[in-house]
Order: sequence, then structure tokens, then C-alpha cells
Amino acid sequence: MSAVHVDPEVDVALAVDLGDLVLPTPVLAASGCFGSGKEMSEAIDLTGIGGIVTKSVTLEPRHGLPVPRMAETDSGMLNAIGLQNPGVEEFLAKDGPVIESLGVPVIVSIAGSTVEEYARVAMMVRDLPGVVAIEANISCPNVARRNQVFACHPDMASEVIGTMSRLSRQPVFAKLTADVTNIVDVAQACVRAGAQGLSLINTLLGMAIDVERMRPKLGSITGGLSGPAIRPVAVRCVYQVAQALPGVPIFGIGGVRTAENALELMMAGASAVQVGTANFFDPGATIEVARGIEAFLRRRGLASPADVVGRVQTEHAIPEPSYRGG
Repeated sequence: MSAVHVDPEVDVALAVDLGDLVLPTPVLAASGCFGSGKEMSEAIDLTGIGGIVTKSVTLEPRHGLPVPRMAETDSGMLNAIGLQNPGVEEFLAKDGPVIESLGVPVIVSIAGSTVEEYARVAMMVRDLPGVVAIEANISCPNVARRNQVFACHPDMASEVIGTMSRLSRQPVFAKLTADVTNIVDVAQACVRAGAQGLSLINTLLGMAIDVERMRPKLGSITGGLSGPAIRPVAVRCVYQVAQALPGVPIFGIGGVRTAENALELMMAGASAVQVGTANFFDPGATIEVARGIEAFLRRRGLASPADVVGRVQTEHAIPEPSYRGG
């Protein structure tokens, strides 16, 4: 975003209200890119961020996928980590005390292969001090149903979100994938099942090939594409879901590197955003994006991030063709 004149007289409050969840700024660190905050606390002042979404936690330890697990692309990154994590018991033992001491809102990301696994982890983390919400990473295969991805089917997404919402004391946000025919259908099913909000979007399935070696660049062949390449897809998904579910809090995720990127998602309908891949090359990206949003609000004479949410002007645009409604 280009340099702007900032009016110091404008009183701007960056806090955002997402129903049962209030955050100090609308910019959070996305899952898998910030750990639980301990390492990053040595590099940046965590009080300047809106919150931290932990790496996804599963019931049992997972060793992850074969190497190589990461590959750069022209405008993003492919990763195939495979939800590597120590399991919920070690997470509670090692990361629990850290989360409690950070003084920053923490959202625990939960993943699983069955509805029961999601439920058991949700019950185990619900009393952890410092945890303000649960992000249900349902872009995982359901081993009980022929390895079909939960988030690709409204009924399966509804089942896991409904179960977690009943068992969790914190609000549940369903993290959805754009690798579906109609993301609105899945989003509506999750909200009907009890999700307080939605996280849009997860990585997109991609693949890269080393042409000299004639082999995939990732050990698992395919992986999740993140970074600037997926931002237009994220903006589209946020806009469509926000139009269908007005008032439902949405975390916009996908290629956020600057305040302008974040504001684009917010104007499409996101109440807040998460910064992911940018953290790998700029640990302070989350704070800088929040400062940029504050500068934009001051320049426009606006009091809070809520003043830009869903404010994209479309009255003179050609209506979207019905066959592309998903």
C-alpha cells in the first residue's frame, strides 16, 4: 500500500467483536505458521497481534508426510507437512503453560480422521486457560467414509461441527476449503450445526514437478498451495459466503502480506484476517498489517475495522451468472 497521510486526531479502535469472541486487532497469525507463539515471542511483541491460531492438533501423535515437504512456486508455496504434531496430550503438557502465559488470545486448531477424534480433542482443550476459540480444520479425510474430506460434503462437515460445538465451551470456527463445487452449501451446513464463524480458506491442492529430474517436487506428490496465488480465490469465497450468511463472523485467509491484501478480504465480508505464509519471511508481518489497517482507517476517517467489513460496492456490477454461483 502506498504512503498515505495519517490524521493523528482520528480516534481508531482496532478491536473486533465476533460475537462471543473479542480480539484486540483484526489480524491474527494463521495455523501452522506461528507455532503456539513461544518462538515468535522472542522476535516480536505479541501484544501487537490480534491472536494466534495454533498448528493443528490431533488426538494421537502424527509424524507427517515424507520429505521433501515444501516447494516454492512463482507466487506462493506448496507444503505437504501432513499435520505433523505431538498429539494432544503432549500439546497440553508443553504448549499449555506457554499459551496461558502469553497474554494473547489463542485459537486452537483441531484436526482428525473421525468425528470421535475431533470430539475427544475438543473436550481435552476446552479448559485450557488462554484459549478463546476452536478452529475446526475439517479439510481432512474421514477414514470412516472412504477417506472423503469432511469439508467437501455438507453432511459430514455438519456432523463434526455439530459434535464439537456441543462439547466445546469456546466458539467453534469451521475452516473450509475452496476445493469444492459450492462452498456456500458447506458453510451454511456448518453454521446450522452450531459454528459461530468460518475460516476461509484453507490451502488449495496443487502440484509442482522438477522437470530436470522428472519427479514431483514434494514427497507426497501433491500439497497445499498458499500465498498470494490463492488470494483472489479467498476473496471470492469470502464474498460469496458473506452474501449468503450476513452477520456470520468470517476469518479471511489466503495470501495476506499487506494491509491492502487484508482490507480486500474485509471489504469482501471478512470480520478479521489471518496471516500465514508471510510469517516465514517476515515474522512481524501480522503487526505491520494491523498498523497498515489502522493507517487506512485514520486516512478515511473511520473509527474501527467494522466500518469496512462487507463494504465492497457492487451495485453497478453485472450480476454473477447463476451457473457460477458456487
